[in-house]
Amino acid sequence: MQVVFLGTNGWYDTDTGNTVCTLVKSEKYHIIFDAGNGLYKVDSYCADKKPAYLFLSHFHLDHIVGLHTLNKIRCFRKLHIFGPTGSRKILKSIINSPFSLPFSKLPFPTEIYELPKEQKKLPFSVDSKPLLHSSLTLGFRIDINGKVISYCPDTGYCENAVELSKNADLLIAECAYKSGQKSIKWPHLNPETAARIAREAGAKKLALVHFDANTYKTFEERKEAERRARKTFKNAFAAKDDMQVGA
Repeated sequence: MQVVFLGTNGWYDTDTGNTVCTLVKSEKYHIIFDAGNGLYKVDSYCADKKPAYLFLSHFHLDHIVGLHTLNKIRCFRKLHIFGPTGSRKILKSIINSPFSLPFSKLPFPTEIYELPKEQKKLPFSVDSKPLLHSSLTLGFRIDINGKVISYCPDTGYCENAVELSKNADLLIAECAYKSGQKSIKWPHLNPETAARIAREAGAKKLALVHFDANTYKTFEERKEAERRARKTFKNAFAAKDDMQVGA
């Protein structure tokens, strides 16, 4: 499987990237984690029409604003959106007039599901758990084609993040804060805490994403985060927009 980092910023777009969105290219499906502005690039990497499965961690705008661009995408046979409790009501309010084109007007059918109660609607193995953030936020673990990918977006260090990442081939974790930064009211990871999760989980690789746009203003600052993370977990790397890696 190929993983494409379509957006790696948190909060807002800058010269370092679009807001957070990750594509997993599998044989049968287009699998997407979060829908920041990076989502508009998905059809640059998806030539074949396949069912698409979009996993939304929560509803902060930097994770859903890219839904406004769905109308340009032609590589989805059908879009299945899975998110936390309340997803139907929230998404049908925001992705609708007067804010955006409604789901019913998109060039492909769309269904919205809520986790964990509609877990059985998925055609491949997925686990979801709540993470440590300012609002309900889900982390995800997918097991497909013999590979495990864990996605732990906006969160502080927590046991659920470790559980989701157990022996994962790739852990995709946020890194909004720099070394030494933390907040009880607004939990996020820094390079060391992201690396700690990867090490304790026994993950094979760690990709750092969701770099806070006001904190990480240059790629060199991201490289420093990578260096710091590697002191705890050697197979860590700072992702950039349009970077592709094998899972």
